[in-house]
Amino acid sequence: MKRAQVLAYVAFGVVCLVWGTTYLAIRIAVETVPPLLLTGIRYTVAGLIMLTITLLRGERLPRDRRTLGELALIGALMVGGGNLAVVWAEQYVPSGMAALLVATAPFWAAILEAVRKNGEHIGPRRGAGMLVGFIGVALLVTPSGAGHHFAPGFLAGALVIQLGSLCWQYGMVRGKHFLHGVSMMPSATLQMLIGGVLVTIVGLAIGEGSRLTFTSRSLGGLAYLTIFGSVIAYTSFVYALGHMRATSLSLYAYVNPAVAVVLGAAILNEQLTLLSIVAMVVILAGVAIVQMAKGADAPAERAPGAGREAQTLLRSGR
Repeated sequence: MKRAQVLAYVAFGVVCLVWGTTYLAIRIAVETVPPLLLTGIRYTVAGLIMLTITLLRGERLPRDRRTLGELALIGALMVGGGNLAVVWAEQYVPSGMAALLVATAPFWAAILEAVRKNGEHIGPRRGAGMLVGFIGVALLVTPSGAGHHFAPGFLAGALVIQLGSLCWQYGMVRGKHFLHGVSMMPSATLQMLIGGVLVTIVGLAIGEGSRLTFTSRSLGGLAYLTIFGSVIAYTSFVYALGHMRATSLSLYAYVNPAVAVVLGAAILNEQLTLLSIVAMVVILAGVAIVQMAKGADAPAERAPGAGREAQTLLRSGR
């Protein structure tokens, strides 16, 4: 096996492991860091690091106002909508369950694509997969599925995660159709940086600064999210995409929730009921049906010609 292929599989392992652990890190960091500042600081710092990497690679940043405005909107949707929703929800929702709720993101992607003019229609197989997945979500948010976590805050968090997933997917759709000619690294860098700065400003404006405190646990969680979750895992993703089939790389979307559930139970003692385990299997089965139905007629792509596929794959990365 060629060295590049070996490194690609190593990078794929990093993506599977690290993006699965970010839910645990969020749950720990949000213990003392308010949600908006946690999200804003993470992505502002990560964006600055990525900006440095991008410039050192010699990649050009877009400068025209239309593209910059689009990147700002997408950054606000994905960082200030999608990721912030998960951070806020994890004040009330266990990390493993949050990961399972995020796993339904492909359903919202299919819905948004279907309602778009000349968009891709939802066929019977994908429709069936979405139905299966949402049944799994319904099981997860019942008293028996949530166990002792069941409370108004838990239900609100589950709803906010779905709204955040909708924002995240709308950002992905806009990126797919309105960011032609912008390569992945500069695009992701500016989305992180702009989204992080916007969320930080809002967090300070509503007074989160007065509630900002750090413990060794929360500071470690924030540092892990910034360096490993945003910088290392993303660059690993880009490298793996350049040397693996996109359809193979998409398997991380199934590994991440499993990693999150296991770590939540092992480290934070997040209890799983029998029904929540059944719900997990049902949700992931629904995701599998949707993704297999979508990929059945589409050829696998490789970077650098896989920009749109890469943006779609990024939807579950946290």
